[in-house]
Amino acid sequence: MNGEALPTPAQSSDVERHIFDAELIDDDLLTEPRAKLRRRFMNWWQRSPRVPAALKSRQAAKHAAVDALTLVLRLPWRFLAAVGRGVAAAVRGWRRWVRVHDYRDAAEQSEKLADKFTEIRALTLFRWKVTGVAALSVAAAVTVAYVVYGGQALWIAAGLGSATLAVFGRRKDGAPGRKPVLAGPRTLAWTMDPQVLVDAFRDAKLIGKDESLRLVERAAHDGAGWAVTVDLPATRKAADVIKHREALASALAVDELQLIVERVRGRGGHAGRVFLWVADEDPYSGPPLRFPLLDVEFWDAWRAIPFGRDARNRRIDLPVVWTSLVVGAIPRQGKTCATRLPAAGLILDPYTQLYVFDGKGGKDWQAAEAVAHRYVCGDEQEYTEVVRDYLVELVAEVQARFSRMSTLDDEICPESKITPEISRDRDLGMPITAVIIDEVQVYLENPTRVEIEGKKTTLGAYIADLLTYLARKGPAVGIVVILATQRPDSNTIPSRLRAVLGSRFALRVMDWRDSNIVLGEQMNTRGFDASTLLPTHKGVGILRPDGDTDAGADTLAVTVRTFYMHNAEWRAICERGRSLREAAGTLTGHAAGDDSPRAIDQTAVVKALGSGTRIEDSTQVDLPEPLASVVEYLCDDLDQREFVPTAELTEALDVDPSVFARQMGQLECRPTRHRVPDEDGEVRRVRGYFTADIRAAIDRVSDEISSTDESEADQS
Repeated sequence: MNGEALPTPAQSSDVERHIFDAELIDDDLLTEPRAKLRRRFMNWWQRSPRVPAALKSRQAAKHAAVDALTLVLRLPWRFLAAVGRGVAAAVRGWRRWVRVHDYRDAAEQSEKLADKFTEIRALTLFRWKVTGVAALSVAAAVTVAYVVYGGQALWIAAGLGSATLAVFGRRKDGAPGRKPVLAGPRTLAWTMDPQVLVDAFRDAKLIGKDESLRLVERAAHDGAGWAVTVDLPATRKAADVIKHREALASALAVDELQLIVERVRGRGGHAGRVFLWVADEDPYSGPPLRFPLLDVEFWDAWRAIPFGRDARNRRIDLPVVWTSLVVGAIPRQGKTCATRLPAAGLILDPYTQLYVFDGKGGKDWQAAEAVAHRYVCGDEQEYTEVVRDYLVELVAEVQARFSRMSTLDDEICPESKITPEISRDRDLGMPITAVIIDEVQVYLENPTRVEIEGKKTTLGAYIADLLTYLARKGPAVGIVVILATQRPDSNTIPSRLRAVLGSRFALRVMDWRDSNIVLGEQMNTRGFDASTLLPTHKGVGILRPDGDTDAGADTLAVTVRTFYMHNAEWRAICERGRSLREAAGTLTGHAAGDDSPRAIDQTAVVKALGSGTRIEDSTQVDLPEPLASVVEYLCDDLDQREFVPTAELTEALDVDPSVFARQMGQLECRPTRHRVPDEDGEVRRVRGYFTADIRAAIDRVSDEISSTDESEADQS
């Protein structure tokens, strides 16, 4: 520090060499054995049966601490209850003993009760004397102990006596094991006791008497109900629990609408893991739910649209792009309001086009006239023909969009599907276009005979073919089909159309058959039946989405209480949608005062539909016998007659009645009895076939043949 040179090592090179060598040492070589040892210890800790389950994880330890605290808090009350049961059991036992029930029963069985009367009387007096001597002895012993030891003797005697009675009461009258003599009303406990759940599964015959459940997650209060996850015994399936949800609800003493049963899928789930949620009260009662989009100025149609809430109060959003929707219900159950929810989301996006057709008429959809590109309201013949023309126009538009999309490069259109950028590019002219038809059965059931490019069909069947094409081919180019009907039966919506509708929503219907027509085949056997919904639950239905929802990507269907908006709010949304379109310059068609039809190639449309015509044209797909002969025989009567007797068909076709019935049954067209007038005017019941069932069989067979031909063409 004072100008003196600092001392330096004599062999600095050796020191530096050693320092560099030290830096090459790998620290991982020292820590790896410790980490490996720690992993082995943790692996043993998690797998060892000697380690209590409560010490294997923080969550398990937390649950164990909660259980211990609950036990400590409940212990005084459980002890007093056990003492009470012990006193009652001791009194009953002493009463039977002192009245010589054992000796009396033995004498009755040997039919010598009269001969043993004197002995029974003497034994009864002796046991009363023993009781008296025992009581005096105990009293004397307690008195002596009190005199000698003071008050501590009384406390010790009371403690020993109460402990004895508590043990005696628990083993005899306590839970588990003993059943009450008078069973009161069944109610769900304030907490989902695992034993209550096991008993419920056994009562519902979902598990055997010797089987039990394994608790995966302890019962916890989740929202407005209790949630628990359990594992079923080996070979038991969660699908069976879902199927018998009503029986399980009965065993739990709750309404089936309060019970939610779901299979746990994906990571952490398997075929035997079940999630249960039990609502504290009716989850679908209460005031109507306000529609969230009433508070937004703009909505992106590519986002899922708020649709309602499930029993657990989770918001369920419905995607509309790349899919389609059918809504079915009996009248006055909220069908129109449910249909207007996805329509509202599309209206609030100025880059969408709407084709709105109201087959009922009235004012339900009148406000949408201000934003609709095409609008029809009414059920007269002229309106049905206009609907047909607009659908033909849209089919031609789909073909044109595919042609334009084939010319785009991979950066703009990477997967031959519409994208958000394409739908908003006005130069490309491919906006998201929605076809919304309320009371679609009005148009599908139109019996007017028409000729399309030399082929005869009905106007309703032709409209069904146009909608089928739009629902099958349209989603890829931005076409959304939304249908609503109050007659969800097989004769109203043909199977070829139902098969291509992605999302389904069924409000209350008449029976399980109508529910399956909307939701899909055998959905009632999977625990989803819209006919079981209560009449008071307006706007409540079963949603089978074509995409992910907040209820889970693997959820097959979910019961939803839809949002509600009255006519004034609906009108405000339509006015807001018109303002957005005027600002963006996207107001077109009817809303802009332009109803002029577009020039289309009718031949190209018919060619695109393929075998779109049915009935007469259905013979060109080689229907199997005897269905082909029945179609040929009935011809126009197939649309004009309601019922055809079996005797008339077998006589005209010259076939054996039993063989004819068997062959028609194989085609899922079965006979039934119906009252028809005979030649004398007398009404009598005869066996025969409804023409609606025959037409349904024609559609079903034609669809199967067409699907087979298309798959073979794709493979070739």
